[in-house]
Amino acid sequence: MNFQQLRIIREAVQQNFNLTEVANALFTSQSGVSKHIKDLEDELGVELFVRRGKRLLGLTAPGKELAVIVERMLLDARNIKRLADQFADAEVGQLTIATTHTQARYALPQVVARFKAAFPKVHLVLLQANPAEIVELLQSGQADIGIATEALDQNAGFVTFPFYDWQHAVVVPAGHALAGQDLTLELLAEQPLITYHEGYTGRGRIDASFAAAGLAPDIVMSALDADVIKTYVQVGLGVGIVASMAFEPLRDAGLELLDAGHLFPSNTTRIALKRGHYLRGYAYRFLQECVAELTEDAVREALGGEA
Repeated sequence: MNFQQLRIIREAVQQNFNLTEVANALFTSQSGVSKHIKDLEDELGVELFVRRGKRLLGLTAPGKELAVIVERMLLDARNIKRLADQFADAEVGQLTIATTHTQARYALPQVVARFKAAFPKVHLVLLQANPAEIVELLQSGQADIGIATEALDQNAGFVTFPFYDWQHAVVVPAGHALAGQDLTLELLAEQPLITYHEGYTGRGRIDASFAAAGLAPDIVMSALDADVIKTYVQVGLGVGIVASMAFEPLRDAGLELLDAGHLFPSNTTRIALKRGHYLRGYAYRFLQECVAELTEDAVREALGGEA
């Protein structure tokens, strides 16, 4: 048994048992992948995959149990390297943060500035992705920390912490008729609306608020980030619903921000860590720059002594 065989088991699951994709992901040949699988099955004396001819269809019962162990072994192997790096040079390395555009653009700049001042030799990678992709990046170990409003607290393999609470707000062109009225969901539903795409930045709460009021809003356009939404509000396409922190008076000249805190429930952006994923010392500093209470001791305790 060797690590390449273990990587092939894990990659087969991740690539939906497509051996061509497994080979591509591991930079090897399909015939090499097949041989590794056969050698491992011969060594263990059990079949790990359900087959139809030469195609893999899924995992057998022992294959499913082995896949769990493989994931744990590969995680521990990565942790050994991280542990060695930590003690070899505690202030040099790479920290990968997976987050959405909204968080990277509006919530993290000052956090990143403080962190880089403290650890100038750490290469900080910001991977911008949607919430589902952030979950995958954390699960695979490609990201050390995940930050998003959706999806992270629904995974039992993660420990999550509140980052900050925020509200949606309405953005209109300066002088728009809504600016002089008491804003209601009924008034909004009469307007062409521009807001976030489904699954992003609290969109589900917007939809739920209109549905609870028995209203069907006219959403003429959806986008992945607030900058795009504001751009199309400026050209007169409609009224925008954005995260309130995404409005910058100096940069958003010609637009007005209308409070909508009474119309939509608040949202909580969360920080997520994968259980068992070893964190370098500087990662704890990044977490504390996000939330002062997230000391290394507090995070370790939440992780059950792991990381």
